[in-house]
This record gives sequence, structure tokens and C-alpha cells, in this order.
Amino acid sequence: MFLLPLLAVLTAIYLGQLYGTFIGRKSPELPKNAVGTIVSAVLSLLTFMLAFTFQIAANHYDTRKTLILEEVSDIRTTYLRTELLKEPFRSVTKQLLVEYVDLWVDLSKDPSKIDAAISRSQQILDMLWNQVKTTPVTDRCSVEFGLYSTSITNLVDGFNKRITLFVASRIPFAVLLVLYAGSLLSMMALGYQFGISGKGGFKISLVLAIMFAMVIFLILALDHPETRLVKINQKPIITLQNQLHGK
Repeated sequence: MFLLPLLAVLTAIYLGQLYGTFIGRKSPELPKNAVGTIVSAVLSLLTFMLAFTFQIAANHYDTRKTLILEEVSDIRTTYLRTELLKEPFRSVTKQLLVEYVDLWVDLSKDPSKIDAAISRSQQILDMLWNQVKTTPVTDRCSVEFGLYSTSITNLVDGFNKRITLFVASRIPFAVLLVLYAGSLLSMMALGYQFGISGKGGFKISLVLAIMFAMVIFLILALDHPETRLVKINQKPIITLQNQLHGK
């Protein structure tokens, strides 16, 4: 994710510089100041596009962190409210919740297990909800049942949000396409300015390419948590796991 943008930007600058050098020799009277003004405007637009795309990726990252904290809170609340249940439902529910937490801790260590973790987590949540549905009508009017059923509903809702954001929520392809195209065209324009002005060399091009490649790399890393290049702190769920296993 880093080398490809780096090579693409370097290639765009090089091609633009070759064409600029050719045009500069063919038309020495070309107004270089006007070209510089246009290139400045193009680079400003590119900066805006990078900032816009980065903001989307950063928002996704922040939302994932928030959902982890919310889900930890929901699991802890549900576990505490199992004390309101009668046996054997109390013990079974606690075991399912412990397994549910173990699945997510294992997933944080090995993202390749996501399909198995989602499948088993869905089964656990279905079992918990079926338990709520099969509760006798006479027991559904109690305050305890209301508290417990609300906790299960929150847990299911948090699971769906987290999976949607983790798996399906990405920067729109159209946005990335415009960003890539804009970056290449902007770098070609910059290379063109280097060519007609006779200024700028490989070192300057390399520095620019590395800077843009780093920003694009960070955007992609934030938007793809499965790569684990930018990790989300999993300490809250690990702490919860230790607490549940200690009981």
C-alpha cells in the first residue's frame, strides 16, 4: 500500500517533467508564471481532496474505537444482569457471554478468523435472544426481565453496528478513484512545471512522492483495520475477558 503510490507518483512526475522539458525547448517563450499559478491551484485542490478523504478514514477509525467501548459496556451490563435469571439459564448465559468475549479477543489477535468469529457470535446472540423469546408470558412483566431483554437487544444492536463498520463500511470507491486520478494528474502537472522551468530534480521528486505516498498509505491503513497496520486499542475487551474468567 506504500510502494504502489510511491512508484505511481514518481512516474507521474517523471512523465510530466519529460513533457515539460520537450515543450520548454520547443516553445521557449511559454509563460512560465501562468503555468506556476495553475499548478499551485491544482495542488491546492489535491490537498483538499486528501484532507477530505483522510477525514472519512479517521471518522471510521474513531467510530470503531467508540463501538468497542460501547460493546464492552453492553457485555458487562448483560453479564451482571444474568444474576436476575433463574438457574440453569443464569449459568448457560454466563458461559455464552464468556465465549462471546473470547471470540472477539481471538479475532483481535488474528483477523483471518473473522468469518468464524462472526458466524459463532451470531449463533450465540441467537441463542440468547431465543432464550428471551421463550420466557414464559407470566415472567415477561417483571422488571428483571425488562432489564435483561434490553441488555440483549443492545448487545445484538452493537454487534450489527460493529460488523457493518468493520466489514462493509469503507471509503467509497468513487472517492478513492477521484483521489488517485487527481493525485496523478497533479503530480504530472508539477513535473511539467519542473520541465519547462528547468528546476527540480530527482531528490525533490522523491521527497514529494514519499510525502504523498505516506498520506495515501495512512488513509488506506485507517480504512482497512484487517491489515492491522493501524491498530485499535483492544485493552478494554481484554480487561473484560480477564474479569469474566476470574469470576
